[in-house]
Amino acid sequence: MKNEFLTAIKVYIFAWLTSLVLFIIGAVLAGITFLGSLRYFGEALTRLNFVFAIHTLFILLYLLFLIFRYFIRIQKSKGFKVMIKRLSLRLLTPALVLFGIFKLIIVRNSSEDFQYNWIPSIENNSGISKDLYQIDKKHRGMTVFGWQYNDNTEVAIDDLIRSNIEWVAVVPFFYQEDEKTHRISTPKKIGQWSKRDSLFIRTITKLKTRDIHIMLKPHLWLGSGWRSNVTQSSLSDWDIWFESYRANMIHYAMMAAETNTDLLCIGTELKSSLKAQPEQWKSLIKEIKAIYKGKLTYAANWDGEYELIDFWDEFDYIGIQAYFPLTKSPNPDLITVKDGWNTHIELLESLSKKHHKPILFTEIGYKSEASATIKPWEWGSALSILSKQKSDKTQQIAFQALYETFWDKDWFAGTYIWQWNTQSKKENVSTNLDFSPRYKPAENTIATWYGATDCD
Repeated sequence: MKNEFLTAIKVYIFAWLTSLVLFIIGAVLAGITFLGSLRYFGEALTRLNFVFAIHTLFILLYLLFLIFRYFIRIQKSKGFKVMIKRLSLRLLTPALVLFGIFKLIIVRNSSEDFQYNWIPSIENNSGISKDLYQIDKKHRGMTVFGWQYNDNTEVAIDDLIRSNIEWVAVVPFFYQEDEKTHRISTPKKIGQWSKRDSLFIRTITKLKTRDIHIMLKPHLWLGSGWRSNVTQSSLSDWDIWFESYRANMIHYAMMAAETNTDLLCIGTELKSSLKAQPEQWKSLIKEIKAIYKGKLTYAANWDGEYELIDFWDEFDYIGIQAYFPLTKSPNPDLITVKDGWNTHIELLESLSKKHHKPILFTEIGYKSEASATIKPWEWGSALSILSKQKSDKTQQIAFQALYETFWDKDWFAGTYIWQWNTQSKKENVSTNLDFSPRYKPAENTIATWYGATDCD
C-alpha cells in the first residue's frame, strides 16, 4: 500500500512538472520571457480551472501508468506471448472498435450534399487592400487570431486581403478569475509595453503598411462565467473592479494612440457594470479621449444591453455583438433566415435614428453547423462533430442573408466576422464545425460582398 501511495505521488509530481514545461513552452512561443512565464505560471495556480486541469492530467497519467504496469507484470509472470494476447484482447481490440465507431460518427455527421461554386474572380490578389472604406465607409472586418504563432505574417495578411478584408480586429485579452472577482489583472506599468504588448504593436504596424485598418478591441476574459454577469457585493467592491478595468483601458488607449489605430472599442458585453456604474463609464470615456484621438465604440450584446447606454453620443458607432437568433429549426433556407432578421432590423434602424449614429456589428459569426442560426452565440468544442451535424451550407446562407439584408442600408457601418485564425489548415475543414469561415464557402460569400460597394 505504501508503494502504491509513493507511486501516485511520483506521478502527481510528474503531472505538475509536465504542466509547468508545457506552460513555459507556450509562453515562450507567445513572446514571454522564461522568468515571465514562471511568474504567469504562479498566477495561474490561483485559478481553479487551471488547478483542475492539472489534476485531470494527473488522473490520466496515473491511469496510463497502471495500464502499463499491469501488462509489464503479465509479461514478467506469464511471458511475452500471453502479454501480447491480453494486450490485444483487453486493450487494442476495444480501442480499435471505439476508434472505428468514432470515425463512423464523424463521417456521418460531416457528410453534406452541398455544392458551392467558388468565385475566384472576386478575390484581391494584389497584396494591397482596395480600401473601399474610403468610398462607402463600410467596415469590411474580421476578428483575427494566431499572430503570435505566425512565422510568415506577410502571407497571413495576403490571405486576408485576398478575401477583401480591409479591417482587422486585434483582440488583447485581460483576465479575471470569475464573475465575483473584485480585481482584474492589470499591466505592471500602464503605457509601458510587455513582450505581449509589443507583439500586438508589431502586428498593427504590419497590417497598416498594407493599408489594413485596425479596430483595437480589448476583451475581458473570465476563467469561469461570462463578463456580462460580473457582480460585486458593494459599491466599494464595484469601485475596486472598475479601477482595475480602467487601468487596462487606459493602457490600451495609449497603445491605440501610439499605433495610430483607426478605431478603439472600450468595452465588450459588460452589461452589469453599465447598470451599476454609468458615471464611471462616462468619466472613462473622457479620460480616453484625452489620450486617443481616433474613433470610439462600445460593443453591446444583442440581448438589449444597448438600451442601458445613454452616452452613445460620445461614440462614433453603436457597436452591436450581433448574435441575434434567426430561426427555430436547423438547415434553414435563405428566405427563412432573411425573414428572421425582420424584427431585428426594425429595432436596429430605430436605434440608429434615435442616437444619430451608424450601427456597426463589432462581432457576428455562425458556426458551420446545421443549427447555427438558432442560437448563434453558442460555442462548440472539438467534440461537437460527434453530436452536431456539419453544414457549410447553413453558414454560407447565414452570411448571404446578413449582407442581403444590411449591406445597402445607409445607417449600417459594416461587420467584424468572428473569427479567423492565421494557423487554420485547409485539410481540417471537412470536420470543422467552428465559427471560422476560412476555406469554407462562407469565406467566398463574405469576400464577394466585401469586394462590392453599396454604390454598385
